[in-house]
Amino acid sequence: MDRLRPRQRPVFSGFTKAEIEKMEKLFMESRELLQSKEFCQKLARNFSSSSGRAGKPIVKWNEVQNWFTTRQQESKVKVPSVTNTYKDESGLPQTCLLNDGDQSSQILKGLVSKVGEKVSDLSELEFEAKSSTDGAWYDVDMFLSHRVTSSGETEVRVRFVGFGAEEDEWVNVKKAVRGRSIPFEHSECCKVMVGGLVLCLQERRDQSIYYDAHVLEIERKTHDIRGCRCLFFIRYDHDSSEETVRLRRLCRILG
Repeated sequence: MDRLRPRQRPVFSGFTKAEIEKMEKLFMESRELLQSKEFCQKLARNFSSSSGRAGKPIVKWNEVQNWFTTRQQESKVKVPSVTNTYKDESGLPQTCLLNDGDQSSQILKGLVSKVGEKVSDLSELEFEAKSSTDGAWYDVDMFLSHRVTSSGETEVRVRFVGFGAEEDEWVNVKKAVRGRSIPFEHSECCKVMVGGLVLCLQERRDQSIYYDAHVLEIERKTHDIRGCRCLFFIRYDHDSSEETVRLRRLCRILG
């Protein structure tokens, strides 16, 4: 993930809820030929021509195949017994997949409580997740699945905005998912405090990515026609590097 984390939601990418439900049904009914090129091409054409995909990118057959491949791998995971939780020979904890329904609803409600917002429609909320690849935070396009590890912790599989299925990741709900951070307005610089945790855009020659950082010092300045001119000396949590930034690179963290 070496590109800028989108701050504005781009054109929808990934499967729709109806498409995922269709593939899940096909997977449960028959697992034969689901990963064949011919079958995936036919299903991709069906999805692309549906009314639910109007205005969205077409579905590629290899994206369908990748979904079934991942689902097949997930189905092979063993469910640990209550009295015999263990690690397999690879040292990785065994996990069990949760069924859709009430458990899914509870997980989403838990995410809502982290954000601290009251909404009637969960689809109105936006989330961000921390990638285990680089430790940066990326906007979540959709939650694909969920599971509980042998240690009892809940994980969700996320699709990041602007990335394909090959970049999907399992992330810990408590540690790596939160409400989408909000960029500070020029009039909100007073809300940034020394010692506070913020999300900061780390700009480098080859990439610009959002990381958690703590504010070490603040040099307050008079605002002008350009807006806030204050300077914030921050330290990034992931690599302990330090730099001075303007408010435009800082976001307020939710949940």
